[in-house]
Amino acid sequence: MEEPETGATAPARDQGGATAALLIIDMINTFDFEGGEELRARAEAIAGPILQLRDAFDAADLPTVYVNDNFGEWHSEKSRLIEQAFDGAPDGLAKLKPRDCDYFVLKPQFSGFYATNLPVLLPKLGVRRLVLTGVATDICVLFTAGDAHMRDYALWVPEDAVATQDDDRGRWALEIIAQSMGADIAAISQRSPHEWLAEAEHA
Repeated sequence: MEEPETGATAPARDQGGATAALLIIDMINTFDFEGGEELRARAEAIAGPILQLRDAFDAADLPTVYVNDNFGEWHSEKSRLIEQAFDGAPDGLAKLKPRDCDYFVLKPQFSGFYATNLPVLLPKLGVRRLVLTGVATDICVLFTAGDAHMRDYALWVPEDAVATQDDDRGRWALEIIAQSMGADIAAISQRSPHEWLAEAEHA
């Protein structure tokens, strides 16, 4: 009798040899809240740069981790959130749908590290450097960046791969991330993901 096949969801990326990971924060989103339509439009604008990063991480065989709010739906889980978010979603956002090879972490609060398995997952994968993308720059991206900084992760938060409802607050948050956390905030249009990943290999 043959043994049933077993294996990790992303076997090539589960070996502990990753130096860097891409975090996609709260892009699985229905945007059904006050100001949500405006944020959805801004999220669409950053979908292209995020996809460019995801492609670069794929090419380098490095992990992509979706870190997503549960929006207070404590009985909900990954498939239901994805179904709700992408039902009728614009093409740009629809392309960001998580794949079987991606990791998916549900968070109950702003930071991706608070009450989640992210603090266990990243060291297990060997990750020391993070690229943070998604929404919103001044809330969940900022809080996640702060927790990552306290855990000594080197950070890149590309300014054209994060978005928020208010431009001034977005700039304020990026300034804090750059000045207080030592993060790189260069846009993808100014810095090649492949260049950053090459540095990560020698970190």
